[in-house]
Amino acid sequence: MADPRGPGSAVDGLELPCGETVDPHEIDLGMREYSCPCGDVHAVVTDVHPPSRFFPESLVAVLQETIETDDEFEEFGTPHLLGVVLEEFPDDVVVHDASDDGAVGYTLLWMTAFDARRLHEVVVELVVELMEHAISHADDDAAVSEFESQMLEFDVAEFVEQYRRERDFESEHDQPV
Repeated sequence: MADPRGPGSAVDGLELPCGETVDPHEIDLGMREYSCPCGDVHAVVTDVHPPSRFFPESLVAVLQETIETDDEFEEFGTPHLLGVVLEEFPDDVVVHDASDDGAVGYTLLWMTAFDARRLHEVVVELVVELMEHAISHADDDAAVSEFESQMLEFDVAEFVEQYRRERDFESEHDQPV
């Protein structure tokens, strides 16, 4: 016989990729990682986190100018970045729709099997792949060659390390330092 459960119980929670369950009300807007009872640390992202969490504002502006969205979001942003991650790693990302829950402060919540640093690397890798795909369709062979040359020198791990050093990830406001 099943145990009866009340509001806020594990049944009402979000099942993480590891199988543990978390109450979405435990996730606060300033969280970037969740220390799970399974022993792992899971990345936490909400729709209110800016895409500049992963990329400099200048690149975010280029992405927003270049990528047209056809959904309820006004411009390319964090939901799209996490959508790409979810598409590539469907078993490693869970999503919680909190649009009917005014108590949490966010509309969408993503939690991943990876920690925040690994998620950052994954996001950068996937955006670089999108950029490579887009540039491959360019009519300008010189631009394609230039981009490919730059990508040979681009080190994702080093970019993430440097960017994370320059950003304030301890602040709930997640603004450039």
